[in-house]
Amino acid sequence: MTVEETVPARADSLGWRYYLQEKVLVIFFLGFSSGLPFPLVYATLSAWLEEAGVERSTISTFAWLGFAYSLKFFWAPIVDSMRLPILSGVFGRRRGWMLLAQLSIGASLLVLAGADPAQNIEAFALIAFAVAFSSATQDIVIDAYRIESAEDQMQGVLAAAYQYGYRISLLISMAGALYLAEFTDWSFTYMAMAGCMLVGILTTLWCREPEAPETIAPYSGSNLSEKTVAWFTHAVADPFRDFYERFGRFLIAILVFVSLYRISDYVLGILANPFYLDIGYTKSEIATVAKVYGAWVTIIGVGAGGWAVVRFGVARCLVMATALIASTNLFFAVMTQVGPELWMLAVTISADNLAQGFGGTVLIAYLSSLTNRAFTATQYALLSSFMALFPKFLAGYSGNVQESIGWLGFFLYAAALGVPAILLAIYVARRHDRLVGTDVGR
Repeated sequence: MTVEETVPARADSLGWRYYLQEKVLVIFFLGFSSGLPFPLVYATLSAWLEEAGVERSTISTFAWLGFAYSLKFFWAPIVDSMRLPILSGVFGRRRGWMLLAQLSIGASLLVLAGADPAQNIEAFALIAFAVAFSSATQDIVIDAYRIESAEDQMQGVLAAAYQYGYRISLLISMAGALYLAEFTDWSFTYMAMAGCMLVGILTTLWCREPEAPETIAPYSGSNLSEKTVAWFTHAVADPFRDFYERFGRFLIAILVFVSLYRISDYVLGILANPFYLDIGYTKSEIATVAKVYGAWVTIIGVGAGGWAVVRFGVARCLVMATALIASTNLFFAVMTQVGPELWMLAVTISADNLAQGFGGTVLIAYLSSLTNRAFTATQYALLSSFMALFPKFLAGYSGNVQESIGWLGFFLYAAALGVPAILLAIYVARRHDRLVGTDVGR
């Protein structure tokens, strides 16, 4: 048996070689490519808009760019079942779509670098949406590639590898971007970020197409109308039907839980950088503590999440993750009373980023355990879309809420939004093993 054929039960005997398998390294670099664009249309972009003099109520509406991620299940069936001309023929179905999305992200970031939000906010928002749409499409393909590239027992390890790559890229597109903006300008910063997309492009050219079920049904039929109906049935209807057949009405509880899982983080996150700047921190201090130091704390959280999933299973980790995500937001409330002290920023970031890293790995493993490999991209896109749909919508009003009740009231409000998720986590976790079978990683 080769190293690639082993499962987590043999990880201890293989040592470091187990974690340096080609498929693990590929997912690490694809995680980097997936994470890079997100802050550039979210937290990092909000700092650019704050310095450009854009009103906070307008800044928070940029959270709605996240609808590209939240509604990606609408075009996921196309990505899941259709082959691109030329690209899919040369690179394969998954790699062809990945390459197209990555090239689109890089090009859109270059265009965004030349735009001025103070002069034409509408055009600026449109270009930023192009980045978000291309990034969401990339996520659809990478999630499918990750699930299809290894057996179920290895998904916990791949989830951690993906998170490591994702979090390191956040370090670059958040802390790195703030450092560059401090000593150059935002235009140069976004051009540099566009260049970082070469990591994903080169990884896509290097990796191998995963083995996956062939989609023959969508193309059956004697005419265009019959082929269209057959494609829609297979690519759109069947993934949803499969969900209902496996989970029944409990699917509603799953979707509601997923949609509330990280709601407090989304609502708070869009105004984190404006808050730091508003109470007196410099961009360099934010980059050093909140981004660089915070990234390492997050990596620790990612590792803890991966270990916990392997040790205790997904179900038990869900409750702990939701409790951490909601409660650690209370540290921001304390910051409003302490003021711009670096030690308080470090404490807050330690708690918040540890929770984010832990909760992110647990969520990926949980969503992966719910998918059927016959409909990987569509089903994972549906679940991850629900994770961000309502939170992104609510985050669009964060600026209005903050302006109405101040920073202290806003952070208490954000933390309280996580309470329903904790209660639902207890309910969902109790039925997970019976519905899914064996926990991912166990």
